[in-house]
Amino acid sequence: MATATQPAIPKGLTMDQCHAIIAKNPVFALEEKDIRGVKIRVFKNPIQTLRAVWQASRAHGEHISVVYENERYTFNEQNKRVIAIANTLYNIKGARKGDRVAIAARNLPEWIVCFWAAASIGCIVVPINAWLTGAELEYCIRDCGAKVLVCDAERLERLQPHLAALKELRHVIVCRVPAGARLQCPANLISYEDALSASNGANDVPDVKIDAEDEATIFYTSGTTGRPKGALGTNRNFTTSLFAGAAGQVRSFLRRGELPPAPNPSAPKMATLLAIPLFHATGCISSLQSSTFAGNKIVMMYKFEALEALKLIQKEKITGVGGVPFIAWQILEHPQRKDFDLSSIVGFGYGGAPAAVTLAQKISKDFPLATAANGYGLTESSALTIGNSGEDYIRKPSSIGYPTLVNDVRIVGEDGKDCPVNEIGELFIKGPNIVKGYWNMPEATAKTFENGWLKTGDLATIDEEGFVYIKDRAKDMLIRGGENVYCVEVENALYTHEAIMDAACVGLPHEVLGEEVAASVQIKPQYWGKVTEADIQAHMKTKVAGFKVPVFIDLRQESIIRNANGKIDKKLLRPEVIAAAAKGRKVFVKL
Repeated sequence: MATATQPAIPKGLTMDQCHAIIAKNPVFALEEKDIRGVKIRVFKNPIQTLRAVWQASRAHGEHISVVYENERYTFNEQNKRVIAIANTLYNIKGARKGDRVAIAARNLPEWIVCFWAAASIGCIVVPINAWLTGAELEYCIRDCGAKVLVCDAERLERLQPHLAALKELRHVIVCRVPAGARLQCPANLISYEDALSASNGANDVPDVKIDAEDEATIFYTSGTTGRPKGALGTNRNFTTSLFAGAAGQVRSFLRRGELPPAPNPSAPKMATLLAIPLFHATGCISSLQSSTFAGNKIVMMYKFEALEALKLIQKEKITGVGGVPFIAWQILEHPQRKDFDLSSIVGFGYGGAPAAVTLAQKISKDFPLATAANGYGLTESSALTIGNSGEDYIRKPSSIGYPTLVNDVRIVGEDGKDCPVNEIGELFIKGPNIVKGYWNMPEATAKTFENGWLKTGDLATIDEEGFVYIKDRAKDMLIRGGENVYCVEVENALYTHEAIMDAACVGLPHEVLGEEVAASVQIKPQYWGKVTEADIQAHMKTKVAGFKVPVFIDLRQESIIRNANGKIDKKLLRPEVIAAAAKGRKVFVKL
C-alpha cells in the first residue's frame, strides 16, 4: 500500500501506463540492443548470465534452498556442491565454455547442483526429458554432441543398449545408484559422490568469462517430423524471464491501484512446490531460476502425486504452487483437501497447457487470499512471454493475458499482414527471451524465426485492451498436462504396427490435463478382429514415451475421413473420435 513517502497509484491504469511506471525502477530499466541484427528491448540489469544468478543466490546463506524427501540443503551447502562439481567438470573432465553437458534425470537435488555448476563455467546445459525411451534419449545426447552426461541410474540403464553410438560422449556422472547395482558404461563413469569429493577443497567455481549472448541451454522440444528439435538459448534468454516475471507481479499491484510492498529481508522466505519436471523450460527457467535468485525454498517432488503434495504444502508451508493446470485441479478437487492446512498458499501459477475458464474463479473461491496466474510461453521463448493474473484473470479468464515488459506480439494473417482487433491469425512474439534457433537445424530455424519474430504456430486474437486469446494451434500438436505431443510422431509409431494401414492422432479434451492423446486407425482387412486396442497400446509403449501413448484408439475398417486434397481432415475426424471415446468408456488421468 502507499505510504507517506510513496505516492498513491490511481486505479484504472492501462497496461502500457503500468509498464512505463515499472521501467522507471532501476531494477527494470530498459535499453535497446542490437541482437543478431535486430533491435531488441532488453533489461539493463547487471544480472545477465546464469553464473550471475547463482552467485547472487549465495547471499541467502543458511536459508533452506532445497528440500527433497528427508533431505534438506541450505544455500551454503548447495554452493559448496556447485563449486565442487564445477571444478570436477572443468579441471578433471575437461569441460569448457560451449561444451554440452546433458542432464537426463528426474527431479533430484543432484539435477539442480549439476545445472548451476555447468552453467557457471559457460557450458551449454542440455536438460533432456527423463520420460523418453532409450532410443529417444540417445538421439538427443548424440544430436547435441554432449561431452558429459549427468544422469540417474534409471536413465543410464535405459541408455545401456545405445551408449556405443554416443561417440562424442567422454564422461558420465551417475547419481542415485541402488546398492549392489552394476552399471556398464563405455565412457568414463564416475558417481556423483566421487565427483563431489574429487574437488572437495575448491574455494570457488573456475573463473570463466561469460557474456549475455553466450549460448547457455538446449531444451529439446518434440519435432513435427518426429525428430526432437533443440532450442538453443542464450544466457540473456534465460535471465530475461527472471525480471519479466518479477515485473509482471509489480504490474498486478499497479493494476489494483497499489504499490508492491517494500522488500523486507527479515520476512520469512517463500516456499515453492516444484512438482513439474526440471527438464522443461517452465520448471527450469520459471521455477528453479526465480526461486534460487529470490532465496526461496524449493520443495522438490520426484513425481507429482496429489495427496503427497497436500502433505508437503502443510508440512513445508508452501506459498506457491506452480506448473500446469492439472496440478492446480488435482489439489483443488482432492477429496482429502480439507483435511490439510493449506493456508500458507498465496499463489497458483500455471501454463504450458490449456486452462479451463473456470479455474481462476475456483481458485479465487477456495483460496480467497491466493492469486491465480496463467502464463503463456514456449520452449522457443524461454518460457514466459504473456501473462494474466489477479483481477485481470478473473475478468478475462479465457485470455492468456498481456505481453511482458520486454515482449511484443503480432497477429499475422495468411497474407502476411497484421490482423485487425479480434481477428484470428498466427501469434508472432518478439523479445530478448526468444532463442537463437534450433541446434543443427538451419531450415527449421529459418521457418520458425524471422527478423527477431518467433512464429508460434498458435492461432490467436488480440482484443481492444491488448489481451491475447489462443483460439487454435496451427501446428499439428496437442498438449497433454504440459507435455507437447506432435501428432506425426505418434502416427509414425502407430504405422510400425503390422495391422495398421492408416492412422491419425487427435486430442481428447480433458478438464485437468487440457488434452489426452487419442487416435483413429484403419486396420488391414486380414487383421480385422484379430487385433485389439490394448494390443496396439502395448506396442506403442515400446515405441514412444508413456505420455504419447493414446489412451483411446478408435479401430475402424473404413477409411479415415479425408479432404479434397487427400489429406486426413482432422477437424471432422476429431469430433468422431471424441464421440467414440465417450460411448461407455472413461478416459482416466495418467499421472
